[in-house]
Formats: sequence, C-alpha cells, structure tokens
Amino acid sequence: MSDKIVEKIIAGLTKIEIFFHSRQLSNKKVIFLLTKKKEYEKVGNLQEEYQELIKQTNYEEERKILKSEIDELRIQKEKLIIQIKSELMREENTKQNILIEIRPGTGGNEAGLFARDLYRMYYKFSQSKGWKIEMVETKVDLVGNFTFVVFLVKGQGVFDWLKNEAGVHRVQRIPQTENKGRVHTSTSTVAVLPEAQDVVLNIRSQDLKIETYRSSGAGGQHVNTTDSAVRITHLPTGVISTSQDGRSQHDNKERALFILKSRLLKKLQFEKAKEVGALRSSMIGTAERAEKIRTYNYPQNRITDHRLGISWNKLNFIIEGDLEEICQKLIDYEVEKKLNRLIIQTSEPRKKDNG
Repeated sequence: MSDKIVEKIIAGLTKIEIFFHSRQLSNKKVIFLLTKKKEYEKVGNLQEEYQELIKQTNYEEERKILKSEIDELRIQKEKLIIQIKSELMREENTKQNILIEIRPGTGGNEAGLFARDLYRMYYKFSQSKGWKIEMVETKVDLVGNFTFVVFLVKGQGVFDWLKNEAGVHRVQRIPQTENKGRVHTSTSTVAVLPEAQDVVLNIRSQDLKIETYRSSGAGGQHVNTTDSAVRITHLPTGVISTSQDGRSQHDNKERALFILKSRLLKKLQFEKAKEVGALRSSMIGTAERAEKIRTYNYPQNRITDHRLGISWNKLNFIIEGDLEEICQKLIDYEVEKKLNRLIIQTSEPRKKDNG
C-alpha cells in the first residue's frame, strides 16, 4: 500500500476531525472514519514504543519478540486503512456483486473484437481474485465478435475493484484485415452496475411481467431447445432485463431479476441526482473516440489511463488480466476525491444532520 495515500488519508481525516468537533456535527460515516483513525494512531504509537524498546534492550530474544509485535502492528494498521478506504468508497444502497455490460462502439468489426478482448481481460482478472463469473447474455456476429456481452461478477470487494472500469475504452492497433499496416482506432463501452438492496427498491410482484422464450446464440452447450430464456419487464418504469445463458429457466429468472434490480437502482440514482441539480454525464457517454477513460496502444505495447494520467508499457500482460496495479491506483484516486469532498462538506456551514 502506498505511503503517500496513507499520509493523505490521515491528514484529510485530521482536517475533518477539527471541523466535525468544532461544529458538533452528527454523521455516521464520519464517526466511523474518525474512530478508525484513532485506532490507527493508537496502533502507530504502540509501534513507535516497541521500536524504541528495541534500541534500548541488549537481549537478542527480546529484540525478536518486539520485532514480531511490530510486524503484527503493521498488519493491523494496513487493515485499518483498508477499512477506512472501503468506507470512503461505499455507496448507499449497493452490495459488492456487480453486473458488467460490454458493447462495441465505433470501429466496426474491430470494435467487436476489442469487446471480446475486454471480456477476457475481466474474466482472467476475476479468476485471479477468486471471484465467481456467471454469463448472463451474449450476442455475436458472423465472425465471432461480440455485439454485446453481459455477465455477473460475485465476490468480496468486486464493486470497489471494478467500479472504475465504467466508461469508454479506446484501442489503437492494426486489424488482421488491414493490408497496408495502418493503425485503426475503435472503442468499446463498459457499464458497471452494482447489485441493489431489495429494501431500497421495493419491487412488487404485480409490477413485473415475466416472459419465457427460446434461447438463441451461436450454438453449443448454452443454447437450449426449450423456452428457458427469461425476459422481465418492470411495468411502472418500462425497464427490461433478459437472461438466456443460464442452465435452466430458474437460473435465468434469478439472473434477470438481478439485472433488473441493478438497472432500476441506476435509474433511481440518476433521477435523484437530477432532482438535486447534480446530474453528471452518463458513464459511457456516446461512445465516440474522444470520450475515453483508457487507451490501449498495441504498436507501442502501452496502456494509458487518462483519469490518472499514467501509462504502463506492458499492455501484453494487462490485456491478459494483470489489472491489479491499475485498479489499485484508481481506488486510491477515488478515495482521495471522496476524502476531499468530505472535507468540504464538513467545513461548510451546518444545514442539517446526515446521521
């Protein structure tokens, strides 16, 4: 874990603590964060005391015991920082399981091929983290490229790790069909939707229209000869979800409900933001080449994340699922932004409690 981000977190929470107590505010999130900060500082002070004792003792056995204690305290500090970061990133009314949708943007067949590459990248990264992936629905063209793919990712910390993958991904490479060696640019869009908590949405069974139909696809074990695919329509909003790649109608119904809840939550959050005048542009924009969060440059083996302003010259590894470093830096980037936002909120004149 970067010492730099830890220093920023503690410094930021110190500012929040000053404003929080001077204004006598009440906020559950802030109280949790400040409690963890105090625990972190207490462990840090104990760590310093043990380090001083090491300098003072003349017995090797005592040094070994103290060093072991210091290592244990370091682990405790790391766990506390992880808890602080998770709380800063936490979004109301969401769980950690997610739905990912990948769709080709501009670039024709090459965009469809890139969408397939992105799916494989997320699949391999998820495998390395021990997460479970469940295919929901896919459509492919005549040459085997995705026209879209929708899948679930389930596991501990999934939303925190992958939420920042949402947006337009741009690829620059020479297509296999290119005879003159020219580099082409194309895009694919990624949407990341968290699993919604049932208590928030309050979906009534009478508001759902559930239909079954026969699965379609390129063939293979996931194509059924019975009406096992499921389409669910939320009648009050018109939001529709489908699932056809499950092994049974029951599986497809569960997945379609998951998708429906995620899309309804996104719609609810969108409308809430609009009401308070904080509406921002959609995560995937219009999929034009200029609206990008990341560029994958194959001729130079370089991947650039435009939000971070950082490039890595190991695209060949990253596209095969080595996303750990990029995702960790995006987590730190998000934590820093949300921490700064919280500092501003606690320093503003008091309007009403959020607790």
